[in-house]
Amino acid sequence: MAESHRPSVEQVAAFLTSRFDDDVTNIEPLRGGFWSSAYRFDVGRDALVLRLSESSEGFEMDRAAHRFNRPALPVPEVLDVGRALGRCFAISRRSTGSFLEDLSVVDAGGAHEARRGQMVDGLLEGLRSVDGGPQEAPVDWFSSTPGSWRSWLSDRLVDDPAATVSGWRTVLAEDPELNGLFNRTVRRIEELIPQCPERRDLVHGDLLHQNVLISDDAGAVNAVFSWKCSTLGDHLYDVAWLTFWEPWHPGIAQLDMWRRTVGDPARVSIEGDDLVDAALRHHCYELNIGAQHLAWCAWTANAAALAGVAIRTAAVLERGPRRS
Repeated sequence: MAESHRPSVEQVAAFLTSRFDDDVTNIEPLRGGFWSSAYRFDVGRDALVLRLSESSEGFEMDRAAHRFNRPALPVPEVLDVGRALGRCFAISRRSTGSFLEDLSVVDAGGAHEARRGQMVDGLLEGLRSVDGGPQEAPVDWFSSTPGSWRSWLSDRLVDDPAATVSGWRTVLAEDPELNGLFNRTVRRIEELIPQCPERRDLVHGDLLHQNVLISDDAGAVNAVFSWKCSTLGDHLYDVAWLTFWEPWHPGIAQLDMWRRTVGDPARVSIEGDDLVDAALRHHCYELNIGAQHLAWCAWTANAAALAGVAIRTAAVLERGPRRS
């Protein structure tokens, strides 16, 4: 949400004061996401967050996602959703820490590197531990709209006029190089989709971008929020999310999540059918993420980001599937 459209602290204070019986203190704007603005505040001993957006769907998904909460996957509780200040709002319990993507590079082979690797392993294992149901179940866990994992992958590549993010295909078509890259990427994804199993693992779908808070020593996950991109599909999609964005985040790159999750034969936490055709699946998902973000950057008219995503997508396409 643009800074110019943020309600003032005074406006927020007036709303919160009218809503709580106890004193509301320590109101402070937070770094918000693309779709929302956020404010921290305290009510008595309760540490809370107010988020404001034009739509309530993401907030409702966050509230419903609390059912996934477990020690390895801490999902903050959403206490209330409604309308105020001319927008939709959500009030949640507040967690503290630093963002996962802000991990710095540390000495290789040291205790710090091992601890943060185990932390991210635990996060992915926490997601996989959620029972998403049989492979015939809808991938849409929130509204149960019918659909398969393979169709979910294909649908992400179509410019739907009814969607909020629409019109991007015309923008890409205006640039011959981008248009050619997008078409080649889509063709390769379509070739790979038959190798992608109809799994129903819980996929967060956006583990970076200020959506995961970790402890100061990077040894534990403190909170996982913003579930609007989540679905039920293949657990390797979240691995691909971390590996695709490695060039932007050196600390994430140092984790080498491909090796940790798939490419290290000494690992035993993922085995059997979980890794059949893993390299092809992972490659498909990295390309899918690249294609989706070519669309996103075109829609947001972010030329610098679009150029970066194009370079990364082209490199992944040329590299092909990762090898152990």
